[in-house]
Amino acid sequence: MKEVKRPWGNFKQFVLNKKSTVKIISIKPNEELSLQKHKHRREIWYFLTSGKVQIGNKKFKVKKNEIINIPKNTPHRIFADKNDVEFLEISFGKFDEKDEIRLEDKYGRKSPK
Repeated sequence: MKEVKRPWGNFKQFVLNKKSTVKIISIKPNEELSLQKHKHRREIWYFLTSGKVQIGNKKFKVKKNEIINIPKNTPHRIFADKNDVEFLEISFGKFDEKDEIRLEDKYGRKSPK
């Protein structure tokens, strides 16, 4: 991520001329994403609200505007406590929802085949 200052303020540039997939993901209060990893893509998360994440075995809180990098094959997930969590997800590499390897899932879902 590159931040560029201008007389009127600034902008954050996350990607330039690279193939990527961009999503804004919202997690409802008291919900969470699966603990998952991906073989074919890495991700950058830019938090639009505060939240709690797990990267590998570490769990920690993140603040609004924080950026988290997730390398390929790294277990990760996001938790929402009392409030919604919203973040921008930028994926680099071959994007395919079937590249989601679920390690834990409180909803009983299995990895896509």
